Amino acid sequence: MGQILTTDTVERVINASPGALYDIVSDVTRMPELSPEIRSCRWVRGATGPVVGARFRAINTLGGPITWPNWPVVLVADHGREFTISRTEPLFGTLEWRYRFVPEGDGTRVIETYAVTKPLTSTAYLLLRLFGDADRAATLRQGMATTLERLAVVAERQVPTPPAQEV
Repeated sequence: MGQILTTDTVERVINASPGALYDIVSDVTRMPELSPEIRSCRWVRGATGPVVGARFRAINTLGGPITWPNWPVVLVADHGREFTISRTEPLFGTLEWRYRFVPEGDGTRVIETYAVTKPLTSTAYLLLRLFGDADRAATLRQGMATTLERLAVVAERQVPTPPAQEV
């Protein structure tokens, strides 16, 4: 097997308010703009937004043509503070994805964490290796860094620029 996933965290300060960042991250339909492993997301079972217990359908990829669905559930929806989901997939265990938003200076420290609550099976690791992901921990870490980089781009372009002062 070679590796066991447990948990990892990536963080970044972004020039936007905690509420604005929360609004982007918790709108799961926008997650394909941010995550390199998500192709699409849509709320299901009557859900229309981020509330505890809401479910959505996500289509994931490892970057190639192969995709697969999963149905995460919202565990925490605390506006401007935390957004946490849990996703379970056959063979691939259960992972909780958490985004925390901490005011820092003129911006916000965004802390993205995953924690494995039900381990991946050895079959899952074999499948990942066969499809070119021999180091899943490194891939997930890079994906989190990319997600926060893209979040910064999206959020910072939405921050209104103060009008220029006339001299």
